[in-house]
Amino acid sequence: MKTIDPEQYEHIVFFTGAGMSAESGVPTYRGHGGVWSQYRWEEYACQDAFDGNPEKVLKFHELRRAAVLACKPHPGHKVIAKLEKKHPRVTLVTQNIDGMHQRAGSENVIELHGSLWRLRCPYDGISEDIGEKYKSCKCDKCGSWLRPDIIWFGDMLNQGVMSEAIAAIRCCDLFVSIGTSGVVYPAAGFPRFAKENNARCIEINPEANEMSSLYDEAIRDTAGKAMSELFG
Repeated sequence: MKTIDPEQYEHIVFFTGAGMSAESGVPTYRGHGGVWSQYRWEEYACQDAFDGNPEKVLKFHELRRAAVLACKPHPGHKVIAKLEKKHPRVTLVTQNIDGMHQRAGSENVIELHGSLWRLRCPYDGISEDIGEKYKSCKCDKCGSWLRPDIIWFGDMLNQGVMSEAIAAIRCCDLFVSIGTSGVVYPAAGFPRFAKENNARCIEINPEANEMSSLYDEAIRDTAGKAMSELFG
């Protein structure tokens, strides 16, 4: 594996998925041992479930917060955060909702699926609520139940957030996908968007997938090890 000199690139985009967080011990949602193999998403992760029993849904997500806080960012998270501080243009696009990148020190994070650490009032917008326990489960202004600011099953992706991510990817000259198969659209289109700008595309994932052929090179290793070696 050859070390990359970040100074050779004007705009670097990192795209991370569940595999990035799983390496820190954060349980994935799908697959063997994932959250949805133990719980029914219909009861905890959709608008109908929240409308029917908001307290039950909020309690579940509060437990998710505790589980995430018990985990720590790994070297891969820290490499990205360090690069952000040294390089003038680094954008991080993530499918993860756990805030692990921010805990490692990253600031320029585009969260495609929302955040476990934010609550949203349907009438008064979004409020930050960092901590294992909720500061409040109801809006201070109107008294409505606050729901986690997460893209649940059946929700539409935030088009503003998606447009921001695509705009960054279209103008990057180095695109690094880490810990995600990226087989579901719109994420499946990301390497193609990068290619439109003739970007160098690298995949870091222990296993190949049907999108792997879109990348210039693939590193079959863990994120922490690969990122530490790739960027020195």
